[in-house]
This record gives sequence, structure tokens and C-alpha cells, in this order.
Amino acid sequence: MAGKKTFVLRIDEDVFKALEKWSGDEFRSVNGQLEWIINKALKEAKRAPKSSKAKGEKEDEQ
Repeated sequence: MAGKKTFVLRIDEDVFKALEKWSGDEFRSVNGQLEWIINKALKEAKRAPKSSKAKGEKEDEQ
């Protein structure tokens, strides 16, 4: 399994609150929701790394 990179993200407070609600509705953490959104966008744009493709498919089922 590849390691995870940490970074700081500045985001509008209202956007964060909406993201927090959405992630809670899907029983994910905000971080997990962001990863899911990013992986989905990469997959749809056909830019997903091959190593995370199987993981992205599993997460789509949630």
C-alpha cells in the first residue's frame, strides 16, 4: 500500500460545513470524503493512477 501525503488545505468555512454534512450523511470523515471526491474525479477524467483504481471501485459501492 502506498503511503499518504499530508498537506494543508484552506477552504471557505461554508464550503467546509457543507462538506462536513455530506461526509456525515455518508458515514465518512471529511478527509475520507475529500479522498473519495478526488478519486472519483480522477477516474471520470481518466487520470486515476492504476494503483488506486481497484480502491476507487470499492469506494464507489458505499
